[in-house]
Amino acid sequence: MHTYRSALQPARAFWRSALIACLSLLALAAQAADYPAPREGSWIVRDFRFHTGQVLPELRLNYATVGAPTGEPVLVLHGSTGSAATMLTPAFAGELFGPGQPLDANRYYIVIPDAIGTGKSTKPSDGLRAAFPKYNYDDMVEAQYRLVTEHLGIKHLRVIIGNSMGGMQTWMWGEKYPGLMDALVPMASQPSPMSSRNWMMRRLIVDSIRNDSEWNNGNYTTQPRSAQFSSVFFGIATSGGSQAYSRAAPTRAQADQLLDQRLKAAYTGDANDHLYQWESSGDYDPSPGLERIQAALLAVNSADDERNPPETGIMDREIKRVKNGRYFLIPASDQTSGHGTTAQARWWKRQLADLLQTAPRRSP
Repeated sequence: MHTYRSALQPARAFWRSALIACLSLLALAAQAADYPAPREGSWIVRDFRFHTGQVLPELRLNYATVGAPTGEPVLVLHGSTGSAATMLTPAFAGELFGPGQPLDANRYYIVIPDAIGTGKSTKPSDGLRAAFPKYNYDDMVEAQYRLVTEHLGIKHLRVIIGNSMGGMQTWMWGEKYPGLMDALVPMASQPSPMSSRNWMMRRLIVDSIRNDSEWNNGNYTTQPRSAQFSSVFFGIATSGGSQAYSRAAPTRAQADQLLDQRLKAAYTGDANDHLYQWESSGDYDPSPGLERIQAALLAVNSADDERNPPETGIMDREIKRVKNGRYFLIPASDQTSGHGTTAQARWWKRQLADLLQTAPRRSP
């Protein structure tokens, strides 16, 4: 009996430890998802004038909010072809908005707009198709500003956080409205002209759609096949991380399987919408106005970001022009995912928490 009990003790200890570990993981998972349910809203802007001079009689701006309007305002900006919904994931919102997390929604009022041409905001696929006004990031930022100040009545933001396209727009916010925020966190972006591989790949999407006979000048009845193919091509070429792909597809058969899965997946986008979304970045260039930024700024990139490669030295050079700027580069590994790394807040949420603790609260 003594021997039997002795044999059981290690097993019991193992299972007790396993149970504790399991309960801890469940508690963490519950905490990650434990933030107030997002609320959806919409606002119509009358006679919105685009940078081209074109005017849209009604521009609908959709948005999501998390937390009460009495909290400190925070603006979160999504990436190209995304929407507010793409920022409400376990990897992003689940790491930031819960109790005790850096953007605890019991303390902050988090606003996440659908940019012009995306999500449930007005976009070409709503009916105008290729006759939709040509828009750029300046138009998007102006619409966001009007939503925040005119519709939501927010006079000052604690922080603006943007990822990819949203990161580029975060740089622009800091320059266009330097007194409106305490802090800025542009991610997966650079404060330099749209150029190099980043623009070449975007133009290939635009050209592949426009040169597709099925596109029919935007008047298609079924989605042109080039839209999905070019999107998959772009995604693999400019996001995912070299080490992560080597781990996920170390053989040709596995690489073919991964590629086939993406090519056969349902295409939920719209060719006209995507054409406009990618083309809108063409004249992006915040570099002339970096000295105008007054807010504390934390730029976050990943060392394996295919669209913003750190070896160019652009960020190291340009961040020196930002008075209160600093740069955090996430080391590359087989756990990071290239341009997609910053969508996972676990890699940088400690740096965000430090920023929010130290950034001075500036008067509106």
